[in-house]
Amino acid sequence: MVLVRPAKTNDVKAIRALVDSYAAPGQMLSKETVTLYESVQEFIVAEVDGVVVGCGALHILWEDLAEVRTMAVKKELNRQGVGHKILEAIIKRAGEVGVEKLFCLTFQTEFFGAHGFEVIEGTPVNPTVYAELLRSYDAGVAEFLDLESVKPNTLGNTRMLKKLA
Repeated sequence: MVLVRPAKTNDVKAIRALVDSYAAPGQMLSKETVTLYESVQEFIVAEVDGVVVGCGALHILWEDLAEVRTMAVKKELNRQGVGHKILEAIIKRAGEVGVEKLFCLTFQTEFFGAHGFEVIEGTPVNPTVYAELLRSYDAGVAEFLDLESVKPNTLGNTRMLKKLA
C-alpha cells in the first residue's frame, strides 16, 4: 500500500537519492541538498512500508501560478501508480492554496497529459505579471518564462500547463 504525505526533514536523504537517480542520466536537473531542505515544506512523498519511494513538489510562482517540481519515483516502481498519486496530491494542494494554473517542465508528456496538462508556447501571463516574474532569481520562473538563459537546462524538455477548475 502506498501512503502519500507531506515530506519531513528526515525524508530529504531519500529525496536526494531519488533526484540523483534521475539527474545522473540527465533526466532531471540536480538540486543542492541545502535547496531540498529549504524547500522540504513544498514536497509530497510516497512511501511503501515506511520507505520513501517517490516525491514531488509544489512551488508557488505567483498568486495564481505554481510549478510541479522534482517528480521522481523509484525506477522499479514506475508505471505502478505511485507518480499518479503524488501528482494528484500536488494538484489537490495547489487548489487548496488558490493556484489556478500549474506549470511543469518535463520529458514525461504522456504522464502529465493524462492529468490534464497541455503543451504551451509563449508565456500565459499578462505583461505586468511577466515583468514581475522577471525579477525572480528562481530557475523555475526562468523556465516558465522560457528565457534564453535557461535553454541549456531545458533542452529536450516540454513546457506544459494545467488550468485548475
